[in-house]
Amino acid sequence: MSVEDVADYLGVPKSTVYDQWKTWGLPAYRVGRNLRFRERNVESWLERQAL
Repeated sequence: MSVEDVADYLGVPKSTVYDQWKTWGLPAYRVGRNLRFRERNVESWLERQAL
């Protein structure tokens, strides 16, 4: 998932994802200059936040 996809999914601005992904502990991968997230990692992170 791109940063834009994650931002849309979470309902937050793209800048929040860029600023907070490390703080949140959300695993990401660099593909060139872009950040990419695996959907399953975003899902599991979101489930952990709901507890």
